[in-house]
Amino acid sequence: MSNSTFVQEALNIVGTPEVLINVVSRRVRLLGQGARPLVEVHPRWTLMEIALREIADKKLTFELVEPKDSPAKPKNKGKKRK
Repeated sequence: MSNSTFVQEALNIVGTPEVLINVVSRRVRLLGQGARPLVEVHPRWTLMEIALREIADKKLTFELVEPKDSPAKPKNKGKKRK
C-alpha cells in the first residue's frame, strides 16, 4: 500500500486533516518512545505509516474535547502601575 492510501483511509475515519495530524503526531511520539504497535507491521513502514494504519483499522481511537468557556479576564481594580 502506498502512503497516500494510508492517509486517505485514516482521513475517512477521523474526518478532518487537522485532527488527523494531531492524532498521528501524538501516536508517532508514543511509538518513538517504545510503545508497541497495535497492528501487524511491515518491516519498511515508518512510524507515521504505523499510526495511520492503526487509525484506519480502528485500533486507535480519539475523542474530541470541546474547549470550556474561558472565564472573563478580571478587571484591574488597583492603582495603575507606572
